[in-house]
Amino acid sequence: MTTTDLDGCTDACAVILEGIDEAGAVASLAALAQPMRLRVFRALVGAGPAGLTPGVLSAMLDVPPSTLSFHLKGLARAGLVVQEREGRHLRYRPALVRMNALLGYLTDHCCQAGEADGCVIAPRTAGQCNG
Repeated sequence: MTTTDLDGCTDACAVILEGIDEAGAVASLAALAQPMRLRVFRALVGAGPAGLTPGVLSAMLDVPPSTLSFHLKGLARAGLVVQEREGRHLRYRPALVRMNALLGYLTDHCCQAGEADGCVIAPRTAGQCNG
C-alpha cells in the first residue's frame, strides 16, 4: 500500500497508514502535552497539507527559531509532523492521517456500554482535514 491509497494523501501528509496502538497514542499525546508544541501543531493543521516553513511558523507564533526547531523535532519524533526539504528550505506538514488515527483511537470505544444518550462525538464536516 502506498500513502496515496488513503484519500489521495501523499507521503508529505502521512506518517502512519493504519491504526494507532496504545504506545503510539501515548507518544502523540505526550508530544502535544507541551503548550508550545500544541500551538505549533495546531498552526500546521490550520495550514493543512501545504504545511509551513520554519520562518513563517516562527513569525506566526512569535517564537525564536531555535526554540521552534526543538519543538518541531519533538513533534516529528512522535510522528505528528513531516519535514520535507524544498531546495535550500524546509517545510513542515502535519501528519493528518496520524492525527485522525489518534482521534479514532480515542473515540473507538465510545458508548459501548449501551448508554448512548450522553455520548456525543463531533461529526466530520466538509472542512475537516481528511489527510
